[in-house]
Amino acid sequence: MSEAIKWTAEAEAKLKEIPFFVRPFARKKIETYAGENSIFLITLEVYELVKKQFN
Repeated sequence: MSEAIKWTAEAEAKLKEIPFFVRPFARKKIETYAGENSIFLITLEVYELVKKQFN
């Protein structure tokens, strides 16, 4: 991916609510989704959208 994906402070805070042992997996899933959809800033909306898909 040529451009780095960035996270808003709100989305980062939500990610920190996920138990530490699954957090890297969740981050990767969200960043993969973002990359596949040309999203370069992960907002709370993006976080929630991806979370719904994987619940």
